[in-house]
Amino acid sequence: MSETLLSATPSGTYAIGGDLPVTRLGYGTMQLTGPGVWGDPADPDEALRVLRRTVDLGITLIDTADAYGPFTADLLLRKALHPYRDNLVIATKVGHTRQGPHVWTPVGRPEYLRQQTELNLRNLGLERIPLLQLHRIDAKVPLEDQIGELDALRQEGKIQHIGLSEVSVAQIEAARAIAPIVSVQNRYNVADRASEDVLEYAEANDIAFIPWHPLATGRLARPGGPLEDQAKRLGATPSQVALAWLLRRSPVILPIPGTSSVRHLEQNVSAAQITLSDDDVETLSKA
Repeated sequence: MSETLLSATPSGTYAIGGDLPVTRLGYGTMQLTGPGVWGDPADPDEALRVLRRTVDLGITLIDTADAYGPFTADLLLRKALHPYRDNLVIATKVGHTRQGPHVWTPVGRPEYLRQQTELNLRNLGLERIPLLQLHRIDAKVPLEDQIGELDALRQEGKIQHIGLSEVSVAQIEAARAIAPIVSVQNRYNVADRASEDVLEYAEANDIAFIPWHPLATGRLARPGGPLEDQAKRLGATPSQVALAWLLRRSPVILPIPGTSSVRHLEQNVSAAQITLSDDDVETLSKA
């Protein structure tokens, strides 16, 4: 595919919260950090090239989090793209603390959520965060205190919309009783559909569903993997087929595949132009 034709725009658009239109195929920054999502990347210059190429390819949704690094991904994002294009929507998260590589501990105390929101604003160079997601619900803190603090920040104009991550339908409903919720980010891909009920709830209530690990951390892309035969038949890579399946699965799904390589980024974006038939979708769903 020629570089001039490569674009995320064929994936279509979705308006998060009704007023944040984004390309349905987005980008996630987690892989721009060091091993264990900790520290700086091995090649910071390539990380900057990836981010700049992302927007050149028409992607308008970038998902990040203060816990990535921590703050490594946010600072790279600002260095690469600030001042941001008017149509770029940055979604970030608060509520996870880091004590080392691969270590994640939820903290939902209102004062901590407020502190991290302020740091996100500073590190990203934003006056208002378009979408702030609660990275994890802290079981030790009343949900009313966690969502209530995010809603206070929304009413103060520091964030535009509130989202959730790794939640059940019951938790979404409980949060919606406290404040408007416009997005949910759960693990979901063609091989892992444990959150099917959450996706169906999101679709029924026009809530954006942002699947993390859309490629099962590379497992779906490996040689001899479950999608290889279908990928060969379609003239695509397994990764592209996995992303095309997500885009076809529901109009509220916004995949955010991450990578630290420009070449892989371009391969992922090519998935936006793959058209799956009903038979393709059924076959892949059974793979």
